[in-house]
Amino acid sequence: MIPGTTAIQKLVDGNLRFVAGETHCEPWEVQAHREALVEGQKPFAVILGCSDSRVPTEVIFDQGLGALFVVRIAGNIAAPSQIGSIEYAVEFLGAQLVVVLGHTFCGAVAAAIAQNRGGLEIESPHLRSVVDEIRPVVDADSPADAVRANVRHSVQVLQSQSKVLASQMAQGNLQIVGAEYCLESGAVSFL
Repeated sequence: MIPGTTAIQKLVDGNLRFVAGETHCEPWEVQAHREALVEGQKPFAVILGCSDSRVPTEVIFDQGLGALFVVRIAGNIAAPSQIGSIEYAVEFLGAQLVVVLGHTFCGAVAAAIAQNRGGLEIESPHLRSVVDEIRPVVDADSPADAVRANVRHSVQVLQSQSKVLASQMAQGNLQIVGAEYCLESGAVSFL
């Protein structure tokens, strides 16, 4: 197991390599590593991120197979099934870091802002359930601030609505942090 502070540094270092165009995940290493992972996994971090195709989590952190346990949903919301997936990775796989990863120009956050302004009607109850998780925490005046507010909200939900995660945090075995990926630069900023 890797402690949370060490795991954060691994993510920071990987993102710096990604931004610099100096990634180290080589195709010839993947086959042997994939075979080694058949028996089990021990990811060093859990990422709750947005489903946006422009934010491929393993790529932006320059991490290979088995390194990250990734849970993706539009708007990086912490709904019950996402919380359960994160609990699994923490309780059964030993991950000691959870990162809620938002990103600039998030469509789900933009939809929540539009709904708050009264300019968007969402017919699908499924899509509306995602946007409704975001609406209460976003400010219609600043999309950038809204992305960060949404990340902070998901961090707070994970910390307060999961006994499993709260227990691991209380024992000093888990960190839950927020971060934002910048589509323009490729850089990740931890909040």
